[in-house]
Order: sequence, then structure tokens, then C-alpha cells
Amino acid sequence: MPTRSLALTTALTACLAATNAQAENLDVLMHQVFPSAEATYIGYESVEREDIPEFAAVDRKYLVVDFRFKGQLPPTEQLQASVHKVCMTLLKDHQLIQSLSDSGYDMVSVAFDRQSQFDCL
Repeated sequence: MPTRSLALTTALTACLAATNAQAENLDVLMHQVFPSAEATYIGYESVEREDIPEFAAVDRKYLVVDFRFKGQLPPTEQLQASVHKVCMTLLKDHQLIQSLSDSGYDMVSVAFDRQSQFDCL
């Protein structure tokens, strides 16, 4: 029985370490996306829709990476370019994407205000 507890403790510790490393990698990566004068990385939020069945075709668990522009939101074309820039930065980090996928994330969204989210496909 003690061997089983040790194995479980070791497995849980490894999972927590992987989650912390994933979060640190995401934070470092997102802080580098925009020059400081353009937009500021605020953080991320994990969202899990428990009202959706686990094996539904609808996205159940997703990550929202949050940025804020200084002042007003830019025009639509510039906003779309900013979403593209964030999404491409994420997608180019294959190890991070694999880690998110392994953690059960179905999608990543980008937010620049509290009203709108833009999905990375």
C-alpha cells in the first residue's frame, strides 16, 4: 500500500509541475507578442463548460488569453491582425499546443476587452 501511495504522489506532483510549466511558458510567450505600447498581456483564464457533456461535439474546455489596448480598441482590420498575431504565436509553439491539448483544451480564444472573444482555430 505505501508503494501505491508513493506512486500516486509522484504522478500528482509531475502533473502539477507540468501545469505550472505550461502556465509559465504561456505567460512568457504572451508577454512577448506585442510591443508594450501596442497592447498589454493581462493573463489567461481556463473555462470549462460542465453543462456540456464530456464527449459532445461542442468545445467544452478552452483557454482565454487576455490583452488590453491602451485607450480604445483599434479599427476592425487592426483588431483582426492582432488576433491573428496572438493565434499564430500560440500555434507556432508546438510543445505548448501539445501540452494544452493533453490537458484537455479544445480551443484557445483571444480577448481584448470584457465583451468579445475571438477564437483561434
